[in-house]
Amino acid sequence: MLNGKKILLGVTGSIAAYKAAFLVRLLVKEGAEVKVIMTPSASDFISKLTLSTLSKNKVLVDLFDEESWANHVMLGRWADIMLIAPLSCNTLAKMAHGQCDNLLLAVYLSATCPVVVAPAMDEDMWHHQSTKDNIQKLVEYGNKIIPVDKGELASGLVGDGRMAEPGNIVKYLEEDFFTSKQLTGRRAFVSAGPTYEPLDPVRFIGNHSSGKMGLALAEELYAKGADVTLIMGPSSLKLPPNACLPDGQGIKIVRVSTAEEMYNACTQQFERSDIGIMAAAVADYTPVNVAADKIKKTNAELVIELKKTRDILQSLGQNKSAKQVLVGFALETNNERDYALGKLKSKNADMVVMNSLNDEGAGFGTDTNKITIFDKSGKEFSYDLMSKKEVAKNIVETIIQLYYA
Repeated sequence: MLNGKKILLGVTGSIAAYKAAFLVRLLVKEGAEVKVIMTPSASDFISKLTLSTLSKNKVLVDLFDEESWANHVMLGRWADIMLIAPLSCNTLAKMAHGQCDNLLLAVYLSATCPVVVAPAMDEDMWHHQSTKDNIQKLVEYGNKIIPVDKGELASGLVGDGRMAEPGNIVKYLEEDFFTSKQLTGRRAFVSAGPTYEPLDPVRFIGNHSSGKMGLALAEELYAKGADVTLIMGPSSLKLPPNACLPDGQGIKIVRVSTAEEMYNACTQQFERSDIGIMAAAVADYTPVNVAADKIKKTNAELVIELKKTRDILQSLGQNKSAKQVLVGFALETNNERDYALGKLKSKNADMVVMNSLNDEGAGFGTDTNKITIFDKSGKEFSYDLMSKKEVAKNIVETIIQLYYA
């Protein structure tokens, strides 16, 4: 996705500058052409030789070097994007106030390409009001901010301020700048994970769904430009950096627990959505009675009476408009194709994604999946075993090709 892209990397004086070596290596591995500019203080943390060797380009530092000065305007025009990582508190302040006392700042102020920064500083510096004001100024200037991570800092403290990991920065560039945004202006929701149907205050009926497939779908829809809401059942999955960003940006998260809560949340979201993807493993049955206190073990057998839960996919299918796209999932253990095609018709869905627990590496809890997509017009698309991220890309791409091309 970054193949052939021209990336101008600015490195400032921060202990996180060591990550620039990993970042350059990843960018080059993805096929990007990388040129590096360092502030004079950055060379105290990482050498020009390291970054020039990895980037296969001369590293520029000095403002008054004749060759560098002649290039400072053209560099910002050469690049598809200017990335400053790490961005120190000092350089942040200079950028916010238009100072120009080194080559990196001269290039920044004359750059015509988009500018993205990945801040790195200690927690107290990150939370200082002046830093917040400077970040806000950069945003107002049209720059993009990659959120800091929380973890161990150079001071020995644990908190906010770590520069985003190189892999996440590359992912940010791929998804936010170099991915076609075919779903811009579209609203989508994805249901994910299991539901827990309580028996008493400490026990429940559930399943092994992790929510990985639904989360991957939400991220892919977001990468394609959609306004995305993820309705997540009980799950220990760590949410991605693009979830719940400030000012209402990023993937919105709605937490639910039971099938009834999932029904209410999905119904509410679908009313204002263009796309609905039901990837959650919703319980088909729930206890008729929930004990107020913990059920005690006795010598007698325990009989639990269950009642059917409301069929979310069927309900959405009955109420969807001709302009809405509804996608269901069919996880089966036998007669997979027949059951999937039956669900496609009976639920009035536009697409059904079938996978089988008989396929090794597919199903709950795994990082991979093997799917077949059935479309209501009779089209069928089969895929080999692949990562759930790749599966999500294929599903979303199929939606785009069939309904938004």
